[in-house]
Amino acid sequence: MDEELRALTERLRRESHGSAALERLLATGDHDELAEVLTAPGQPLWARELAAFRLGLAGDRRAFESLVLLLNHRDPPRCASAAYALARLDDPRTARAAAALATNELRVAYALHPVRLLVALRAPEAVPALITTLERRLSPHDPYRRVALACVEGLGALGDPRARRVLTEALAHPALAEAAVHALARIPERPR
Repeated sequence: MDEELRALTERLRRESHGSAALERLLATGDHDELAEVLTAPGQPLWARELAAFRLGLAGDRRAFESLVLLLNHRDPPRCASAAYALARLDDPRTARAAAALATNELRVAYALHPVRLLVALRAPEAVPALITTLERRLSPHDPYRRVALACVEGLGALGDPRARRVLTEALAHPALAEAAVHALARIPERPR
């Protein structure tokens, strides 16, 4: 069993109080049955999450909308499992959705996993979205340092020269300075 699926299963078993329905969703190989859970009324959140996760890992794009909603959830473990499944779904809409969530200033408290997903996808939307998100986090007393740090680390991992300016600005922030130095070191020098 995949380590992420194992962690998700343990968490959802606790949440569902060991429901037989959870075990059925874990055991089924029927993607239509899983997809029905996503649209049927009255389904608990744990059931929708498990169905979306399993469909996402299987590359079934019917999971996309549910996974994007979970990526923006207030519960970090749900966001993490959604990001993991979205990274494997191979849906062309994923990067655009993650960029929209990462740059949504009204939901910045939940932007950590969308930022990390963008880095994992290495999509064209990643660098502009991370630059925008980091620029907003560089204001004095911004409370979202984990999001800012994820942007700095992600921009370093992506190694795109467009990030040089914002990473240089991040050097002035003690909580980001060390990561910014490392990120800047990963960006190729400009040709002379």
